[in-house]
Amino acid sequence: MAIKINKKITGYNVVKPEDKAVAAPATPAAPKAAPTAEVIQMHESVERPETLVGSTFKIKSPLFEHALYVTINDIVLNAGTPHEQRRPFEIFINSKNMDHFQWIVALTRILSAVFRKGGDVTFIAEELRAVFDPRGGYFKAGGVYMPSIVAEIGAVIEQHMKNIGLIHDPEMDESTRKLIAEKRAAYEAAGAKKGADAGAVTAEAGAGETLTFPAGSMMCDKCNTKALVLMDNCQTCLNCGYSKCG
Repeated sequence: MAIKINKKITGYNVVKPEDKAVAAPATPAAPKAAPTAEVIQMHESVERPETLVGSTFKIKSPLFEHALYVTINDIVLNAGTPHEQRRPFEIFINSKNMDHFQWIVALTRILSAVFRKGGDVTFIAEELRAVFDPRGGYFKAGGVYMPSIVAEIGAVIEQHMKNIGLIHDPEMDESTRKLIAEKRAAYEAAGAKKGADAGAVTAEAGAGETLTFPAGSMMCDKCNTKALVLMDNCQTCLNCGYSKCG
């Protein structure tokens, strides 16, 4: 097919076979929408009942002049069925000490909001227990070390969740119990021979059980309890069985 040229040729380019394979420029793609976070909401609306069941815990810290009273109220789901379950719904902290009123109110409101969102809320206890006071922590009754007042609030929440069945303590196997009992008996026998002081530290072990540890025991890095004693040139915990010698 002949092509008639009516205008003067001012320049030319040689078209190579490979140039013909180049596709025509694609039309610009539409801009992508900004990514949005996927928010998972509860499948049903849970409103606060007129009456809630709960527990109140007393925290007496050497960092505070007055005690803190922590109240955790629960909502009962599937009441009267085999699937009945209590879940934390709200938390209140009261004290005569008004110095820390702002952060206490903020903390309780945030925690209550997290409780009402549903899902797994057991992480709250672990997060709070990991808060350290730059001024240093303290030992509560029973020789258990608390790195901060916030950490003790976390310990209270953890205990409450254990009470309602959201958190389960790992059961200590019989061999570990027997080993701890043997170590305790051996340490007491050695102390009796040396005429050791009869003073002791008493700690709560849960379910109304109390354990007594020798006076002068050091804090265990594993269970944060003052139950670490020197036995056979090795630091051994009489509470959880931890030993620095393996």
